[in-house]
Amino acid sequence: MTGRWLFDLGNTRLKFAPLLAGGVPGETMAIAHDQDGLAAGSGLLPQGGATAYLASVASATVTAALQQMLATRFRRVVSVRTQPEFAGVRIAYADPTRLGVDRFLALLAAHARGDGPWLLVGVGTALTIDLLDRDGRHHGGRIAPSPALMRTALHQRARQLPEVGGRYAEFADDTQSALASGCEGAALALVERSQVEAARLLGSAAGLLLHGGGASELAARLPQAELVAHLVLQGLACWAHAACDE
Repeated sequence: MTGRWLFDLGNTRLKFAPLLAGGVPGETMAIAHDQDGLAAGSGLLPQGGATAYLASVASATVTAALQQMLATRFRRVVSVRTQPEFAGVRIAYADPTRLGVDRFLALLAAHARGDGPWLLVGVGTALTIDLLDRDGRHHGGRIAPSPALMRTALHQRARQLPEVGGRYAEFADDTQSALASGCEGAALALVERSQVEAARLLGSAAGLLLHGGGASELAARLPQAELVAHLVLQGLACWAHAACDE
């Protein structure tokens, strides 16, 4: 078993993988968490090692619970935070601590790929968009509800509107499909506008990277996009590898 592990704690899932030689993640596993926390899936966590690298955007309560679990299994637990500049990436925010660590790590992973510029679209609980030029300069981004969160919010305010179901159509002929099409279409429109504005700002088109649990649905309607599994974990691996070399 490897001595170093990567942990990406999101709003609904924990993804984790061993850190392999060369600064890449190994096979990735995932555990869902909810109001009951991570206890139900704790048996799937690695049983020990030298260092656990943790990036979390979850609540303070869930984060603290995972930190306690890891502290009993690893000799060292390192919590990763957004930094103003790291590994050639320079964050646009005046206060970089306000940029979610998941977005920061995705930027690191994108920059490590080369061949920028990149427009990064993360589809999880939120829809996040970030623009990174080929020199590693972050030009900022957007945050909006993901299509799934839009459906949930509508259902909570109007119970007669179903939370799931339907299929995408440009002009739907039933309510479920109209909801699916409207919420997904809103996300697609935001991505497409961001592509246009990115090209205007940089003078050339940016490659489109989609990641996150809901990315595959958008990828089907964005044929120019590249769907990347576990981009945040890739960035966490980059961070851990570079930090060890410092």
